[in-house]
Order: sequence, then C-alpha cells, then structure tokens
Amino acid sequence: MTSEAAVSTSPSMSSTPAKRDYYWVRSFVAGGVAGCCAKTTIAPLDRVKILLQAQSPHYKHLGVFSTLRAVPQKEGLLGLYKGNGAMMVRIFPYGAIQFMAFDKYKKLLSKQIGISGHIHRLMAGSMAGMTAVICTYPLDVVRARLAFQVKGDHRYTGIANAFHTIYLKEGGILGFYRGLTPTLIGMAPYAGLSFFTFGTLKSIGLKHFPEVLGRPSSDNPDVLILKTHVNLLCGGAAGTIAQTVSYPFDVARRRMQLGSVLPDSEKCVSLVKTLKYVYQQYGVKKGLYRGLSLNYIRCVPSQAVAFTTYEFMKQLLHLN
Repeated sequence: MTSEAAVSTSPSMSSTPAKRDYYWVRSFVAGGVAGCCAKTTIAPLDRVKILLQAQSPHYKHLGVFSTLRAVPQKEGLLGLYKGNGAMMVRIFPYGAIQFMAFDKYKKLLSKQIGISGHIHRLMAGSMAGMTAVICTYPLDVVRARLAFQVKGDHRYTGIANAFHTIYLKEGGILGFYRGLTPTLIGMAPYAGLSFFTFGTLKSIGLKHFPEVLGRPSSDNPDVLILKTHVNLLCGGAAGTIAQTVSYPFDVARRRMQLGSVLPDSEKCVSLVKTLKYVYQQYGVKKGLYRGLSLNYIRCVPSQAVAFTTYEFMKQLLHLN
C-alpha cells in the first residue's frame, strides 16, 4: 500500500480524453465545495474580523467576544452572516481554482522544472493562492463592503448594487482591485505555508506512522490517506502558522478594500502607506495585529474543514 503523498492525483494512463476532461471538472467541484464548507463554518467570525480590522465606529470600542454578542443584539442573528452571500459567490470559484491550481503547479514544478521535495509545495501553494486571488478579487471587495455595513447605516442594498456603485463611483474596473497588492503579497506566504505545512505534516505522518495516522482511501484501497481527525489537526496547524506570518498584510488589504467607506481612506492608498498609518495610529497589537486572536479561532476550523473536505471530495469524486 502506498501513501497518498507519493501518488499522483492525475487520471490513470488509460483514461480517455473525455474522462480526463471530467477529471478537471471534478477537481474544480471538489475545491469549490471545500472552500464553501470552510467559510460557512466561520462566517460569523469573518464578519467580526472585518469590523475589528477596519475599526468600525459602531464596534471599535469592543473586543472579539463582546462584538460577537453585540452584533446579534444590534442587527439580529443574521447580522453575523452579513456579506456571506457574496462570500459564497466568491469562495466557490476561489477554492476551486486554488486547489486545482495547486495540483497543477506542483506537477509543473516537479516534472517540467525539476523542483521537488517539500519546497515545491511551498512554491505551488503560493502560486495557486495568488492565481485564485486575481481571478476572484472583485467578489472579495464586494463581500468586504457588505460585511462592513451596519444596520441603519447601509451604503449598498446588495451584491448587484455594490458592483454597480463601485464601478460608477470608484474608477470603473480599477475600483474592484483596491488592495490587490497587499493581498497578493500576503497571499504568497499564507497559501504557500498552508499547503506546505499541511502537505509536509501529511507526508511525514503517513511515512513514519502509517498504521496510527493513516487508513485506506475509500475509492482506492491501495492509497493510504490520513484519518479524519488527523486531517483536521494538520489543517488547523497549517492555518495557524500561515495566518501569523501574513496577518498585517490582511489588515492592510481590508482597509484598502473598504476605500471610501472609511473616514480615513485617503491615508490608505498604498500598501506601505497603509501599514505605516495603521502602525503609527494604532500600534502593533491594536493595529497591525488587531483581531489576530479571532483569526486564530477562525483559521483553525477554517483550514481544518477546507483540507478535510477536499480530501473527502477527492475520494467521493474518485480523484485519488
């Protein structure tokens, strides 16, 4: 029996062209479902994170848990899921592109460029994350704008209205790419470290402790995969490490995305200026790393669910 880490996830050599086409469709669906499950799990925490990162005047005097209590009181229980519709529209293609691109980049680096070992996971993860961001960034901007709104103080009535308003009032297409630079800079280490940590832990676990940590794949008994609870732990560890390194870029990205919604938007027009302004105005703990404790709480289940769901979908759709 071989470990999944050592087995290619591409279709068999005997696959017909039609089956190979279906493989990419199935891979796309698996990544999309994984992303949606992960984000739905932590949607309330995501809303609070945006409110804290951008110093919402309605909640900026509160902490993480007090904000989680205050939002339902002020906006109802569904207030915790504000902007989640836009998130689902974005996260399905984002998750699909990221996971599918990771497999593609990993094979490209290994087979055609000759980069192998653990480093190709880091590089492939970074490239996959940046590819997914570029393809879905306008949806992320709209989602952030909707999530930042508070009941009684709405600028946008919904997803379509947000797209229309941003396009007309903020420079057309370019208005949807505010904050793209810090997003890409932050995504490179975040996605790279996520895939690198998860893949490395999975590889080491299946190599050294196959009987304890592994089990046969349901769709291919010859392939050994991690047990579900081990998958969750590896995914959580991957998310924690990645978030710690990239968090200041995430803060800068959110403030730049929100643009004219913020009263100090003129101070947040570039990555360097935004980081400098946040640091000078709020410091490290209450500025660059504001909401990080919440991010630890959210990134562990998010990454754990994402990687575990993707591994499950690979078996369900016969991608192993």
